[in-house]
Amino acid sequence: MPSQVPADRTEAADPAGPTGTGPLTGLTVLDCATLFAGPLAATVLGDYGADVIKIEHPRRPDPARTHGPSRDGAGLWWKMLGRNKHTVTLDLSRPAGARLLLRLAARADVLIENFRPGTLERWGLAPDRLHEASPGLVIARITGFGQFGPYAHRPGFGTLAESMSGFAAATGQPDGPPTLPPFGLADGVAALVAASAVQTALLHRLTHGGRGQVVDLAIVEPLLTLLGPQATAYDQLGTVPERLGNRSANNAPRNTYRTRDGRWVAVSTSAQSVAERVLRLVGHPEVTEEPWFAGGSGRAAHADLLDAHVGRWIAARDLDEVLTAFTDADAAICPVYDIRDVFADPQYKALDSITTVQDPDLGPLRMQNVLYRLSATPGAIRWTGRPHGADTAAVYGGRLGLTPEELEALAEDGIV
Repeated sequence: MPSQVPADRTEAADPAGPTGTGPLTGLTVLDCATLFAGPLAATVLGDYGADVIKIEHPRRPDPARTHGPSRDGAGLWWKMLGRNKHTVTLDLSRPAGARLLLRLAARADVLIENFRPGTLERWGLAPDRLHEASPGLVIARITGFGQFGPYAHRPGFGTLAESMSGFAAATGQPDGPPTLPPFGLADGVAALVAASAVQTALLHRLTHGGRGQVVDLAIVEPLLTLLGPQATAYDQLGTVPERLGNRSANNAPRNTYRTRDGRWVAVSTSAQSVAERVLRLVGHPEVTEEPWFAGGSGRAAHADLLDAHVGRWIAARDLDEVLTAFTDADAAICPVYDIRDVFADPQYKALDSITTVQDPDLGPLRMQNVLYRLSATPGAIRWTGRPHGADTAAVYGGRLGLTPEELEALAEDGIV
């Protein structure tokens, strides 16, 4: 069941008050972060109904607005990252700006920021001060290296996390260099963890007395968890993973293979029964009787042999034949897709994974849908990323009661 608002019913932003009907409707989130991890965490919360107010510097907008491709001057990444957010401007480094943020915080449930440690404190916006204004506020602080430790004050970006976590060292061909992902992997993982951490803190507030707390999330840490047993294996065995290309140290055959007509497929045999079906399919049932074949580590140790059997069989056949044979054998395989294939795939179409929303600048706009489907309170893309400061007057006037004259004075002083 599609979970988004259809293109012809996309809502208009109503900055004067909360909108949406998702499970987080009624929560107000202040997105004071820039670039990717913090803003994406706020996007996830907004997708499920939270009322998100995006706060940007009056003269230095979030750099994410100009990252990536654009059309007719509109940043396409921002259209997705900024969706479901009201956009206001505010110079937090000025006392008048800090006071205005405290007034917003008094009406908010969550504040997300990614300034270097000590910055909010220097501006008079330390967590203690924020909690004076809003005792129930959940403050998510997302930085490269966390709020303390010898690297805390260093600039931190996802690329550094991908390098320092061990991800890059374990990724790439055995005879090639450490390999970084071509997209914001560490930032994306940190964003999803931050959204989860915020909701965990909100649940604690609900069930344990109504107090907020601080979430301290270092972007370098979530990828450590995704790397599985590396830390424990090093502790217990002293082993350091080597780069294996598309192979796995945990099972085989697991690789990408080229078909006769030049397409690529990926095969996974994490389950023992699937590994047996694959080898029988490609005409080598005898290897399934080998003692080493009975476990993933044993099969991984014989990856050269297994890859040769599977690779030769696939190379002798066109893509359609390969996919049909694997499907009939109940073996795990898929084509290697680029974004064109994602758009055309019937499963993605059924899930509405790439959905259509109306954008005031570009018209019908395709983008990734909300992350998961809830049967009773589905999320929704209510509007796309809005212009810098588009809702400044409406938010400060409608929510805080500032008069047009007060807003004009703040604008003249460069506060908004």
